[in-house]
Amino acid sequence: MQDYQTQKPTVLEILNTHQAMPGNLLPILHGIQDTLGYIPPAAVVDIAKALNLSQAEVHGVISFYHYFRETPPGEHTIRICRAESCQAMNGKALETHVKQQLGIDFHETTADGIFSLEPVYCLGNCACSPSITIDDEVMGRVTTEKFDRLLATYKGAK
Repeated sequence: MQDYQTQKPTVLEILNTHQAMPGNLLPILHGIQDTLGYIPPAAVVDIAKALNLSQAEVHGVISFYHYFRETPPGEHTIRICRAESCQAMNGKALETHVKQQLGIDFHETTADGIFSLEPVYCLGNCACSPSITIDDEVMGRVTTEKFDRLLATYKGAK
């Protein structure tokens, strides 16, 4: 993981690009996360100072939106749909199984840095519930057995 001093020039460049635009906090946070993969906690000080906000205000926005991360993501991000259709098709059991297999909860990354786990609230794949994504690939009708096979495939690719 990089330390913030090596990331700071990138953060400052994103701040400079968006600082003058109205409603700039969200575009800045998206820019940082899209570039670095997460929002380093140390960047909150620079963001707050540049936008004349308190650190609590910036942190409040980061923690409010599930999209934003404060830790580096794993090599692969698994997203589990938690919308009604997936829940009705045994999605909660799949969620429990995935957490157990990975040994992490939502918004966490495995100790080996390979997988991060995130909730989503619809993948638009309701006819094939329950659904997940691994990176940007949507997969439907995911059972615990199917998930275990997928996990083995991704682990084997390492």
